[in-house]
Order: sequence, then structure tokens, then C-alpha cells
Amino acid sequence: MDPVEVLKRYRTVAVVGASKDPSKWAHIVPKYLKEHGYRIIPINPTASEILGEKAYKSLMEVPEEVEVLEVFRPSEEVPKIAEDVIQRRKTRGDVKVLWLQLGITADEDTKKRLKEAGIALVENACMMETHQRHLR
Repeated sequence: MDPVEVLKRYRTVAVVGASKDPSKWAHIVPKYLKEHGYRIIPINPTASEILGEKAYKSLMEVPEEVEVLEVFRPSEEVPKIAEDVIQRRKTRGDVKVLWLQLGITADEDTKKRLKEAGIALVENACMMETHQRHLR
């Protein structure tokens, strides 16, 4: 799915690796998205709240619908995160897109599993930069 189409179509973004530190991109990007009307759901096992939103320890703990899962974690962690997305899609039917931030990519096996599960993948792209370039 085209990244611009993702930003136009979906408004609820859970953020794996969301940061409390305002100097980190994992804080700056979700803050920007929130300021531009997106619903942000932080996922960080060490935080109780980020950007004024309740933080969850894992994707599976999030009670509300998640449309996009944005990832601020190393590429090595992507297969495990993708597996959580696939399981959530099977049990809840909600995650439509796995978005890997700039510098983060998925291996071929993970791409194949996501495609088979009907989950779109955007990799190595910044949500804030994409929004600024195409939707402001």
C-alpha cells in the first residue's frame, strides 16, 4: 500500500518503541502525528504514559482498535513484532498496516508472512516526513 494512502485512510496509530524523551524521533514523530489529528497509542513496557496517552506494554494489551502499527525498534526485532501483528489480526481483525520507520526493514520471510496475513507493509519510511511532504 502506498504510504500516502495509509496516512489518508487510517487515523489510529499504535507506536512500538514510543519514547518519553522529547529529543528522540520515537517521541517527535508520534507527537507530530497527534498534533495533526491522528490517535496515538504508545507501546513501551517501561512507561505508563507518553504524550498524555496511556502506554501499553505490548500490542496485545491495547484494548481499542489499531489500524497502523508504527515501529521504532531495530530491524532485528521486526520478525517478532510482525508475528504479534499477525496474531492480533487473527484474533482481533484490526491491524491493517505495519509501518517501519526510516532505517528499519523486514526480511523476506517476514514480508511473505505479512502478505499472506493480508497486512500491508511500509518500510524504511518516516510517517512525519511522508505527511509533511504530501498532506500538509
